[in-house]
Amino acid sequence: MYLRRLELKDAPLMLAWMHDKSVTEKLQADFASKTLEDAESFIKSSWDNKTDLHLAIASDTDEYMGTVSLKHIEDGTAEFAITVRAESMGKGYSWFGMESIIEKAFNELGLDCVYWCVSRDNPRAVRFYDKHNFHEALDIPKKVLDRYEGLPNLKWYSVLKGDDFTARDTVAGCKVVHIKTIPTVGAGELSFFEATHDIPFEIKRIYYISKVPEGVRRGFHAHKELKQLLFCPYGRIQLILENKNGREEIELSDPSIGVVIDQLTWREMLWLQKDSVLCVAASDFYEVEDYIRDYDEFRNTMEDEI
Repeated sequence: MYLRRLELKDAPLMLAWMHDKSVTEKLQADFASKTLEDAESFIKSSWDNKTDLHLAIASDTDEYMGTVSLKHIEDGTAEFAITVRAESMGKGYSWFGMESIIEKAFNELGLDCVYWCVSRDNPRAVRFYDKHNFHEALDIPKKVLDRYEGLPNLKWYSVLKGDDFTARDTVAGCKVVHIKTIPTVGAGELSFFEATHDIPFEIKRIYYISKVPEGVRRGFHAHKELKQLLFCPYGRIQLILENKNGREEIELSDPSIGVVIDQLTWREMLWLQKDSVLCVAASDFYEVEDYIRDYDEFRNTMEDEI
């Protein structure tokens, strides 16, 4: 896959995603009324645009898979935007397009900051950005916010030149795993994992925590021997882990992302969204003696291991 200039041959496939409700239902613009002529006009206008950069995300066979953009390029900043066809979702095109154009923004255009926003009511987009470790931005310039005046419930992100925006592999030394996910156009996604194949232990117990109000913290314990996979099939939960590797946190908001805890680790969970669900696959049956619920005892045990 690669980025290239938009071409007129891309117009029919561009129009196809514009008329695909599974792609556009959470987007802010009215794409349903667009015509083939509109798509062609947009492509032509992109060829000599001085303030906006629109590029095609193409497959290895040069098939148009989506559009990635830098808009309002001025004063060292630009607004990022991306839309991909339903057929390309879950196949790496979105991340490739985003990573490539942000690198272009910093390395070729000399920009200092790239920002963007999505509706909090668009869980697919929010999960995508949270999965790749982007954090909510609170210092967006007023002139940028004014462009979206009247649009409620937006979540803003930004990345600065020099930031490491690659996907996380670990959190406090615990492996971040990508749960196998099969998307079906118009019918959701199927995610699954298998003991000893996808996670490094046999599963003897599965449990989940639900109906938790927003702002509640749970956890506050470690396990001596138990190994676990933690993931959030619905909602947003902040997972805070501490062990010999340090103290780090990660937001669980994508059902296809989990964390394997297979070492002595203190954990706390903060519910960022009401009724979020935390699901845990464990390597053994419940054993009360395996718990360390006192933080000082945990610290002493950890120091003894070091």
